[in-house]
Amino acid sequence: MTTTRWGIAAVLALSLAACKGAAPPPPAAEAARAVTVVRIELKPIAGGIATSGILIPRNTVEISPDLAGYRVAKLFVDEGDWVKAGQPLAQMDTSILQSQLDQQIALAKQAQATADQRNAEAARVVGLDKSGVLATEQVTDRHSAAVTAQAGAAAQVAAVNELKTRLEHLTIRAPVAGQIIQRNVNLGDISGGGTTAWFVMADAGQVELNADVAEADFDKMRPGLKAKVTLANDAVADGVVRLVSPRVDTQTRLGKVRISLPVRPDIRAGGYARASFVDLTRSVPTLPETAVRYDANGASVMVVGTDGKVSETPVKTGDRGGGFVELLSGPPPGTVVVAKAGAQLLPGDYVKPDWGQAPAQ
Repeated sequence: MTTTRWGIAAVLALSLAACKGAAPPPPAAEAARAVTVVRIELKPIAGGIATSGILIPRNTVEISPDLAGYRVAKLFVDEGDWVKAGQPLAQMDTSILQSQLDQQIALAKQAQATADQRNAEAARVVGLDKSGVLATEQVTDRHSAAVTAQAGAAAQVAAVNELKTRLEHLTIRAPVAGQIIQRNVNLGDISGGGTTAWFVMADAGQVELNADVAEADFDKMRPGLKAKVTLANDAVADGVVRLVSPRVDTQTRLGKVRISLPVRPDIRAGGYARASFVDLTRSVPTLPETAVRYDANGASVMVVGTDGKVSETPVKTGDRGGGFVELLSGPPPGTVVVAKAGAQLLPGDYVKPDWGQAPAQ
């Protein structure tokens, strides 16, 4: 009986000793909550280079009157109108020039009548100098008079044509088809009063982005490179690099690229736009943008260890595209991080990884 009691006591003592030596699971791990996680992965991210600039006409056409001193009598177009080549834009007062033309036409007719008379007189004395009826000098004088009269008539006709040309130029016409983007003339203005163009047109209505690119990225630019252009109203247009400047500004260290855009009513000259070059994709470590948290200390992610314990790791972000952000520095690809930076977690907390729609590999 005594031996049995001592055996039971020994077993109990050993059991208590074993319990004291074992490490119980931490209470925080037992209370861990499920949190959606993702892995840092290598992905191609678009828009490796972003830029901005001003929308300008591809070809600007400035139209001013050829003649000075004439009053504007009619205006046919306004800013925003689309016109065809040769379409009238403005009409200057033709009354004075028309009177001069009518007078010149009368003078031309009179000169031609005189020339016809002198020609007839010269024709009547042809050969009479040889017959002795008239002296050679008289015959020569009549031929000279005829030639002079005909030259005078031709000069009057030339003056008529010159006035007709001037009269045609009193109608200001569009030299090309396109859109009127600026009008600087009003009814009653006098032509020749300044150096500002009366009308400014965008040839064919084509507007493109005149963008600045940093010198470090300029060697990546090439004609034909595709771009996504975001307008001031957040509308997006597909663009293509048309021209790459051969020089970099010595002060700003920026180079110019021209990005062709479709003809659309919301793409207006003078507006501001941003562009990202979608052809410039690279495989880089990425995370969903939601996984990065920002505070006074900068950007960071919440890394989930193999035991479910969370730790905060600083990162440096780069380009963005398609909802993902590039990690320039931070944990390596394959690292598990919390998918939503807004989750109420602190370093040292325990979580149960939930892969959601993307199961762990």
